[in-house]
Amino acid sequence: VMEGYEVVTMEDAAPVADIVITATGNCNVVTGEHMEQMRNEAILCNIGHFDSEIETSYLENTPECIKTTVKPQVDKWTLKSGRSIILLAEGRLVNLGCATGHPSFVMSNSFTNQCLAQMMLAGEDLKPGVYTLPKKLDEEVARLHLAHLKAKLTRLTDEQASYLGIPVDGPYKPDHYRY
Repeated sequence: VMEGYEVVTMEDAAPVADIVITATGNCNVVTGEHMEQMRNEAILCNIGHFDSEIETSYLENTPECIKTTVKPQVDKWTLKSGRSIILLAEGRLVNLGCATGHPSFVMSNSFTNQCLAQMMLAGEDLKPGVYTLPKKLDEEVARLHLAHLKAKLTRLTDEQASYLGIPVDGPYKPDHYRY
């Protein structure tokens, strides 16, 4: 809303959207009823959570819905209404189904984070449980990857760090802040 985007319900969006991308982590965000209301040849895909966000079972279990494979991972479903929708990656994660997965740079960030976390946890005497990793690790992962992005990080002066109430070398965000 603040950036000029319209925030509406799926019921309001379905009849007017040309592209619908789910990214909620919830189930049945786009239902069969929504699909039947979509514009002809609207594109539908999921980037959120497994294949539960789009009710693909509606398409598969409704005899009037006809699937035509356009190319691998791109299916045109003709609906009861006579309109069609384009479903990408069978409703599964589109970045994995329609591309080559995560770019190596993203994987490098993930693996570096995991490696630093294992090193930190191995050096602690912890009881079994789930632990939130400190922001310092996230920021170290980012710092290690800056050169690849041809980016440089400005080091805070003592005065700036004091003004913000943080250490000169971070972490720069409080523990409750999620990147």
